[in-house]
Amino acid sequence: MKANKTGFARILAAFFYSADGIGSTFKNEAAFRQELLLFIVLLPILYYLPIPLVSKCLLFAANTLVLIVELLNSAVESIVDLVSPDYNIYAKRAKDMGSAAVLFSLLLAAILWACVLFPLIK
Repeated sequence: MKANKTGFARILAAFFYSADGIGSTFKNEAAFRQELLLFIVLLPILYYLPIPLVSKCLLFAANTLVLIVELLNSAVESIVDLVSPDYNIYAKRAKDMGSAAVLFSLLLAAILWACVLFPLIK
């Protein structure tokens, strides 16, 4: 790709590249669709929870982090599949590491939700 765009045109092009990335991930990755659905379900719940704004922001950030990490994991998996279509221990490691990153982001979000919701249930 030739980088001939500058200024606002470059920013606009970058936005559409990002939108294409989200669309491609949504189309090809079931895990991303599931995590996005969970994000969409939790968003209105988060809005109406009687908790401080800081807690809401923290939960929103954790939920967003799950999507970000899944996007990066999907990118790693795509490039690994491209360069190593056959089984390779290094390809497996790269995919497993990306999966572990997603797991940690999900655990972080779940723990934060539990910490915020536990006092409300008590």
